Amino acid sequence: MKAQTTQRAEPDLLYSEEEEALRAAVRDLLADHCDPAAVIARTESGAPHDRETWKALAEGMGLAGLLVPEALGGQGATHREAAVVLEELGRAVAPVPYLTSAVVATEALLACDAGDLLAELAAGRRIGALAVALNTAPGGAHRTVRIENGLLRGELTGIADAVAADVLLVPAEDGGLYAVDADAVTVTAQVSLDLTRPLATVVLDGVAARRIGEAAPAVRRALRAGAGLLASEQLGVAEWSLTETVRYLKERKQFNRPVGGFQSLKHRLAQLWLETVHTRAAARNAADALAGASADADVAVALAQAYAAPVAVHAAEEALQLHAGIGMTWEHPVHLYLKRAKADSIAYGTAGSHRQALAELVDLQAP
Repeated sequence: MKAQTTQRAEPDLLYSEEEEALRAAVRDLLADHCDPAAVIARTESGAPHDRETWKALAEGMGLAGLLVPEALGGQGATHREAAVVLEELGRAVAPVPYLTSAVVATEALLACDAGDLLAELAAGRRIGALAVALNTAPGGAHRTVRIENGLLRGELTGIADAVAADVLLVPAEDGGLYAVDADAVTVTAQVSLDLTRPLATVVLDGVAARRIGEAAPAVRRALRAGAGLLASEQLGVAEWSLTETVRYLKERKQFNRPVGGFQSLKHRLAQLWLETVHTRAAARNAADALAGASADADVAVALAQAYAAPVAVHAAEEALQLHAGIGMTWEHPVHLYLKRAKADSIAYGTAGSHRQALAELVDLQAP
């Protein structure tokens, strides 16, 4: 599919006063509920998701319904506000299913006739998960389940946050998207690199389900929004990595002077700052394009993911190396950010797949 030539207004990459106020509120909440030691402790437990933090975000602040129209019980906001929330969640590597439920599952439901489910997700009463492997790119092929005597049968793997979901949105072989109660399926946790966003295998063994719409447009819409707003989460990871590394290098001394004063380290930090600033521009452009339903949204999303994924990984790797020995310890949270960055780098398509998609969208032939 080629990008349309319709021109859109210049993208607004700046944050509004309302968005900055939202950021401050979310950051304060996460400071109280989601400190690094608590996140590390939770990854060591059998319950990786922080239900208390999720409840505060979804029910207390109403953030689960940002993308849901007010008529359906949501906040009637846009992807710009959701992107701000994801930046802060990325900065805290918060173990909550916001991206998977409040963005991806919600976007899938918005493409279907499922107002009741949307209202429940928006209010935080239920958590949703799209039963498509996390590494699936927008427009990419995905597995479906069989329909036998009106019941769903099959196995799906790599489903993010399925262990926390109350309802699963399952694509089937007849082209439909079905809503399935999580209690009716078998969800088995998989070994995941990122322990704050666990993956699972979902087995459906003759499960009754409700058809809510067509799978193809719903899944594509959901994955595009997921990929576009994932860039904001990756921005949060990169910003934390840069900020904490600069702070540490100002404090740590060698030869009676701050390590951060060494010119070679200044060069590395300056390069990382440039990459992070550029990532912010790409992520904000994607959020703005999605918010305005721009004809260039596919281009903006592909560009954001092609750039943000490697930057987040680089920032986390630099944080690990420049924290030296302490960065290699389990007690220091930098490993959480590196794992999140690595896992995010293949979520909703790799940077390479998005570069290829971008080339096709702008009709740029490969050499």
